[in-house]
Amino acid sequence: MSLSAFLNTFAGNPLNRASERRVDAPWLAEKLAASDSLGIALWNGKPLLETTKDGGVQIAYLPAKMVEDLAGGPERLLFMGLWKETAVFAVDLENPADPADGPLQGLGRFEDLRAMALKLPGPDAAILATAKSMFEWRRRHKHCANCGEPTDAVEGGWKRSCPACKAEHFPRTDPVVIMVAVHGDRCMLGRGATWPKGVFSALAGFLEPGETIEEACARELFEEAGLKATSVRYHSTQPWPYPSSLMIGLIAEVDGDQATPDQTELAEVRWFSRAEARDLLEGRIEGIMAPTAMAIAHQLIRAWAYPEA
Repeated sequence: MSLSAFLNTFAGNPLNRASERRVDAPWLAEKLAASDSLGIALWNGKPLLETTKDGGVQIAYLPAKMVEDLAGGPERLLFMGLWKETAVFAVDLENPADPADGPLQGLGRFEDLRAMALKLPGPDAAILATAKSMFEWRRRHKHCANCGEPTDAVEGGWKRSCPACKAEHFPRTDPVVIMVAVHGDRCMLGRGATWPKGVFSALAGFLEPGETIEEACARELFEEAGLKATSVRYHSTQPWPYPSSLMIGLIAEVDGDQATPDQTELAEVRWFSRAEARDLLEGRIEGIMAPTAMAIAHQLIRAWAYPEA
């Protein structure tokens, strides 16, 4: 259920996560065996998709029993939640060969989620982002951080338990502040040192321990561009499954326009008037590009450029 009037790509997962059911192993087994339960498949991080009758694209749902068989056990299986009363599961496949040419032939095709995100219905993109983030976490946390021994997937795939030292491990989400800096009637965007030439976007950085969102925003602006924030306004957030971040979108007022890129994180900065920001978003500035509409950075720039929208 959406609690916000504004949803970024990958936000708005419509499933009831039914977290209270994750500990109920008999119930999960019953739902996996039920003929009306559904499954989704990811192969090397790519979701199985199908073409709709009108030429669009959507999740290619499978019978849950097929997903269970493909998983071969709980390690690669994830209970996603409920669509109304229908249980939905996901399987993480890592075979070298494309399963769409094997056991899943004729049932869909595996596509890159980032490339297909804007073509998918919003709820489908959000469901797939959840699955991708969870499987990326599983892939990176197969061993206990406490003793180093292999861990087991439990509670529908939402927890890992160490049989050696009994430590429990839960999915992590890395918070990232991402902000458009504003001074007067202009906003500042930057080009990352490793980005393609001409791409300008909002500044961003990971939130550190013991730091508020506002403090992280101010620190990143000062570290990367030498700007001092005077106020910070929240816009929206975006789950970002690469591998498992939460982008916290902000508009930050700064006390001056003398920005200096640090040449480490930031190679170049540029100030834009509202008219120029609109031209940037619409692709009307030769040699300069905005982030795609899939990114929260695009939506932050748009929110500032079109305040009346």
